[in-house]
Amino acid sequence: MDLVVKDNSLIHASYSLSIVEQRLILLAIIEARENSKRIDNESFLEVKANHYAERFNIQLKNVYHLLSKATQTLLNRQVTYMAFDEKRNKSEKRVVRWVSGISYVEGDEIVKLRFTPEVVPLITRLEKNFTSYELEQVKNLNAHATRLYEILISWRSVGKITISLIELRQRFGLENQYKAMSDFKKRVLDTSLEQINEHTDMLADYEQHKQGRTITGFTFKFKQKTNPKILKDDKSKRDPDTMDIS
Repeated sequence: MDLVVKDNSLIHASYSLSIVEQRLILLAIIEARENSKRIDNESFLEVKANHYAERFNIQLKNVYHLLSKATQTLLNRQVTYMAFDEKRNKSEKRVVRWVSGISYVEGDEIVKLRFTPEVVPLITRLEKNFTSYELEQVKNLNAHATRLYEILISWRSVGKITISLIELRQRFGLENQYKAMSDFKKRVLDTSLEQINEHTDMLADYEQHKQGRTITGFTFKFKQKTNPKILKDDKSKRDPDTMDIS
């Protein structure tokens, strides 16, 4: 079982990553665990192109190029999350980078990444608030659907979550995109829920909240499928050049 574990501070953080960048991070976490390699801010974690292709059912052709490009963009990505300032006894908003270094082993088609000191404890802290799920559940989801699945599953003991439109946009990293509500619902929410309901162990829906004629937030309700089917996927490998990487 490919188990992913993240601190809920990271699950509820604000960031925008491509689907390849998200999968790269998830796979680095899993491969570190499988190889009994400690995740810290000094060690580089390896992701092999052939492992990526196998786990996400895509053709190996050009996967190394895809991963190399993703590590380069990931080096400049930021994540915003809430932390606690014990000295002032107040919450604070922190903005940090995901990784502090990247490396390539071109002959073996391997990319390496090193998480920043701030992100490491959010990934490795297991004793308190954490969310875990199998990689299999998100292998067929795009970037937005993956983020929504993570957010929902962190509330699985409750079965619902109410969230403002502003906060939801922040968590998706879409403060300045899909400004028209019709576009946001069609391109992000509805598409994500369709993928989650078809490809994961969860059934989810939402209702919208309004002030007057303006939508201000959503309540998502969800539950585990009674008899989850084997995840649907094409038997043929997908071509990475035709993948939806949004």
